[in-house]
Amino acid sequence: MNITPSKLNKYLMFKLPAAYFTGVRTKELNDNFCLVTVKHRWANQNPFKSMFWAVQGMAAELTTGALVMLKIRNSGKKISMLVASNNATFNKKATGRITFKCHEGQKIDEAITKAIDTGEGQTVWLNSTGVNSDGVEVSNFNFEWTLKVKS
Repeated sequence: MNITPSKLNKYLMFKLPAAYFTGVRTKELNDNFCLVTVKHRWANQNPFKSMFWAVQGMAAELTTGALVMLKIRNSGKKISMLVASNNATFNKKATGRITFKCHEGQKIDEAITKAIDTGEGQTVWLNSTGVNSDGVEVSNFNFEWTLKVKS
């Protein structure tokens, strides 16, 4: 599959319906950058009338995971990927449209190259920041991805 924002959104509908039905959508994906948005609404809010942290986490993880998937596809190798750990900080109530961005494609390239060259599993920490329509950071997520070339 050629990985594009529209194909990722269709993939969500069938393989990750919770993300799809809560409004998580990929808007832009290129070799070094992924942008995902999600709008606060009734179906994804917490009791405090802001976006539930797990919905923010799905959007943030997608920014990093889509980049990893794209890089694996471009490598031409069969490589497994898995989130080993993650952490997050929340700075402001998430209301309105929240945009998550990951700009760390180069780090993935380095990890994949090392995994291919050494045959050993690699880990890479990737960051995704969520900002509201005013440009104020509402949350910041870090995901530790493990990458291993399949034999």
